[in-house]
Amino acid sequence: MINNQLTPIIFACRQSKELAKNIAESYGLKLGNVKISTFSDGEFQPALVDSVRGRRIFVIGSTFPNTDNLMEMLLILDAAKRASARHITAVIPYFGWARQDRKDQPRVAIGAKLVANLIQTAGATRIMTMDLHADQIQGFFEKPVDHLYASTIFLPYIQKLGLDNITVASPDMGGSKRAYAYSKYLSSEVVICYKERLKANVIDTMELIGEVRGRNVILVDDMIDTGGTLAKAADVMMEKGALSVRAVCTHPLLSGNAYEKIENSKLTELIVSDTIPLKRESSKIKVVSCAPLFADVMHKVQNCTSISGQFLM
Repeated sequence: MINNQLTPIIFACRQSKELAKNIAESYGLKLGNVKISTFSDGEFQPALVDSVRGRRIFVIGSTFPNTDNLMEMLLILDAAKRASARHITAVIPYFGWARQDRKDQPRVAIGAKLVANLIQTAGATRIMTMDLHADQIQGFFEKPVDHLYASTIFLPYIQKLGLDNITVASPDMGGSKRAYAYSKYLSSEVVICYKERLKANVIDTMELIGEVRGRNVILVDDMIDTGGTLAKAADVMMEKGALSVRAVCTHPLLSGNAYEKIENSKLTELIVSDTIPLKRESSKIKVVSCAPLFADVMHKVQNCTSISGQFLM
C-alpha cells in the first residue's frame, strides 16, 4: 500500500534557486538535486538526481522571460512525470505571459492559456501561484490551482509603518478590485488613476479619481515592469498635495531603466516580494519574502488541510 504521507521533495529551477532555498528552509527540508546538462548550442537537459517514485514533489520556478525559464520548468515537470512521481505541484510564484489573457486585438495569441496547457501537458497535477495578472487565468487550467495573495505578507508590513491618513490607490482601472480589498482591510479611502497610453509601456496622460491632499498614499499593483506608471502616479500625487507615496507591487520585473525611474521618482518606497530576484539593490526598494507563505501552503497541501486561513483579501 502506498503511503500518501511520504516526505515530499522540493526541486528548484535555476531562476528561482534563492527563493526555493528559503521556501525549503521554511518548510523544514533541503532542496532536491537537479543536474543540468548544457549542449554547446544552448540546449539544456535537467535530470532529477533524487528518486521521486510514489512521492509528492514541488517544482519551484517563476516563468518570467526569457523563455528558458519556462522551458526549464516544463522539462523538470516532464522528468518528474516520467519518473513516476505521484503528485507534481508546479509552484510558480510569478506566472509569466499572464498579460496575454485574452484577444485584445485581431490575430494575437492568448499566451496565458497556451502556457497553462503546456504546464499541464508537461505533468503538473496541481498549480500554486501568487497574484495572477488576471484572476480568470485560474480557469485556463483543468487542474487544481492554489492562487495566493501577496496581501498576506504586505498588509502586516504596511501596518508596521504606523502611517496615519492612509489612502490606497490603484495605478489603473483594472487594479481597482485589488485597491478596494486593501482599503477594506486598512479602513482607508481609495483613489483610482486613469491613464491613457500612446503605446505599450508609454503613458500619455494620467488623472486621479479621488482626493490625495494630506494623505499617505499606498499604490498597489500586481507587478512593476518599466516603472513608468508608478513613477508618473507618484509625481502627480505629490503635486496634488499627498504627504507621501509608497508603492506595493508583488512581482518586480523592473525591466529597461526601471531602477533609474524609481530612484528618480517621488516614491518614498517601493515594496516588492521575492517572486523574481532583483537585478540590483536600491535604497528605495524593500523586499518582503513570500517564502514562509508558500512553505505554509505547501505544508497544508501535503497534509490535505484547508488553506483559506491564509487569505487576507
